[in-house]
Order: sequence, then structure tokens, then C-alpha cells
Amino acid sequence: MKKVGIIRCQQTEDLCPGTTDFKVAAEEKLGFEAFGAAQVVGFVSCGGCPGKRAVARAKVMVDRGVDAIVFASCISRGNPIGMACPHFKQIKEAVIRKVGEGVTILDYTH
Repeated sequence: MKKVGIIRCQQTEDLCPGTTDFKVAAEEKLGFEAFGAAQVVGFVSCGGCPGKRAVARAKVMVDRGVDAIVFASCISRGNPIGMACPHFKQIKEAVIRKVGEGVTILDYTH
């Protein structure tokens, strides 16, 4: 079973407890379908706009053993507020540079 760390949008924390993220990971559905069995071992926010803290938080999760960094759908797809993060592309690129190519990156959860 692969260990994953999820990064979510700080602005949606009061609207979404992340239950669907945990559910689809456990059931190997939607964003996790091709990934296989996953255990969520880290669940953090981006730190607020423009998401600079996501990079350091991703690195800490990798240092602590995660196999993949997953961006929650609130960042990449705008669930549940209907507006994706305008900084998503930059955040993702910065995370990849920081954690290295050997870590799997998933763009969404559900």
C-alpha cells in the first residue's frame, strides 16, 4: 500500500472536512483509480494564497515517507467552491522541483 500526503486549499477548510478525499483514497476510486491502494498519512493545507507553504509541507511529508503528493480537488478543480486555485500550476511545478522526480504527483482526489 502506498503512503500519500494530500495538500488542500486553506480557503476551503471551513467548508470541507476532507472526508471524500479519504474515502476515494481508501476505495481506490477517482483520482486514486490508477494509483492503487493508498493510505493517507498526511493532510495539510497549502498555507493560504499564493500557496508557498505547500512546497515545504510537501517536502516534510516526503521526508517522513510518503510515496506520493496528491493535490486535493479543491486546489486543482475548485471543489466545492467552483473556483480552482489560480496558483495551482506554479505550486505543482515548485513541489516537483523540491521533492524530485521520484515522487508520484496526483492532480486531484475526486
